[in-house]
Amino acid sequence: MSAVKTEDEITVVEREMKEFWTELKSVYGAEQISQTLALRDSCKESIKVLSERWAKKLKEGDLMIDKIQEYRNEILQQNKHISENEKHLTEIKSNLNHEEEQNKELTNSIQQLKEELMKKKEIISSKNKATKERVERLCKSKELFEERLGLEIRRIHNEQLQFIFRHIDHKDPDKPYMFTLSINEQGDYEVTSCTPPLDCISEFQLKITAC
Repeated sequence: MSAVKTEDEITVVEREMKEFWTELKSVYGAEQISQTLALRDSCKESIKVLSERWAKKLKEGDLMIDKIQEYRNEILQQNKHISENEKHLTEIKSNLNHEEEQNKELTNSIQQLKEELMKKKEIISSKNKATKERVERLCKSKELFEERLGLEIRRIHNEQLQFIFRHIDHKDPDKPYMFTLSINEQGDYEVTSCTPPLDCISEFQLKITAC
């Protein structure tokens, strides 16, 4: 029913259009209608040309927008790379500053070690000199004791030293007088034996310990 109604309406519209066209022809005449149609066609052509131009402009505009967006994306990407490079550069500078500080500290430590080493060398040299002088004095004393008192030093059991003196008794110059010396657990000298016994051995032990 609805389809039939639609077809009737179309038929009515077509009939009314034909009647309007017939009436228009009778009013304006063929020449005016032709001019109107020509003007209409001219307007259509102009509109078509303008439409094509604007379509082309719009297309170019779209391309330009796409290109601008592409440039923007490239700029954003470049800015990102620049930011990353700046961050990396900052890290490198920080590492270089840290390394410079470490090198400075290391240089200072080396200088301090050199100074300490020089001081130790001076102390060792001074001790060596003092030891050398002491050894020389001891050697002279040993030679003197050997010559005057017939001193003889022997290493015996348990890392002990035995000191033997002669030329003490004028009546019997070969008679030995001896004492044995060791180092106790405290690192002090200790007289472990003395022949013949002497009352002053304790005092003697204190003297050699003080030396």
